[in-house]
Amino acid sequence: MKVLTCLSTALLSAGLISVGSPVLAQTLEKISENNKVTVSYRESAVPFSYMISPHKAVGFAVDLTEAIVDDIKKTLKKPYLEVARIPVNAQNRIPKLMDGTYDLECGSTTNNSARGKDVAFAISHFYTGTRLLVQKSSNITNYQDLANKPVASIAGSTNEKVLKKQSEDKGLNIQVVYGKDYADALKLVEDGQAAAFAMDDILLYGLIANSKTPGALAVVGDTLQVEPYGCMVRKDDIAFKKLVDKTITRLMKTGEFSAMYAKWFEAPIPPNGVNLGMPMSDALRNNLKVRSDKPAL
Repeated sequence: MKVLTCLSTALLSAGLISVGSPVLAQTLEKISENNKVTVSYRESAVPFSYMISPHKAVGFAVDLTEAIVDDIKKTLKKPYLEVARIPVNAQNRIPKLMDGTYDLECGSTTNNSARGKDVAFAISHFYTGTRLLVQKSSNITNYQDLANKPVASIAGSTNEKVLKKQSEDKGLNIQVVYGKDYADALKLVEDGQAAAFAMDDILLYGLIANSKTPGALAVVGDTLQVEPYGCMVRKDDIAFKKLVDKTITRLMKTGEFSAMYAKWFEAPIPPNGVNLGMPMSDALRNNLKVRSDKPAL
């Protein structure tokens, strides 16, 4: 009880909870009591979070995660807090967050109203939309060229839903096939088992940049359903969301966020030194000022 009282006093001092708050910083208490924070990473979400060795993930979202972890350490006054890192995918990222397996996910997860029923999202750190990765030799330029063809997607992603809706609305009879992850879906296209891979445009550019034959691949098609990415925390954990938002706000105000963006989207990135050459979008530039956590519809 004394530990919880001291922690509550520290959180009050930091402005992360208020007197009479109905939710007492469950995640921060869990982290403090276990002396460990567990964060997630993605294995092939270039340039947000991806592996450059069997034991090392890097990327824009990884840097964002590290900044948040630093602020957790300062808030809890635990400079030597243990940091555990686990991989997640599109199918297990929400269930594992909800059941307490890990505490924070910053990656390429779309903030939408449906997911908002199960988890909470921090201030949006990117905006994207669904497009198509194809082999240039296929001559596919848009969705209508995919009629009656297999198209790769990731089960549980918003892109899967958008693709199915496009197929139904336009009577395309697209046959959705599933990759285990982004790299596997890319391989389906490269091996000719899928005519295209429908995914967030930035992830497609990242996959091409690090593929074996980048000159043979292209991103085509109209952009469907522009959506925000946000870091995920457990629902109704007011104090922890406030801490994450506070970190992102600080980074956006000081210019550190813009520097991180330039590092991963406008400069050579590992492992092959490819430059994605993607200037910050107007939507994201505007969010540096308004700092919205509003979901996509």
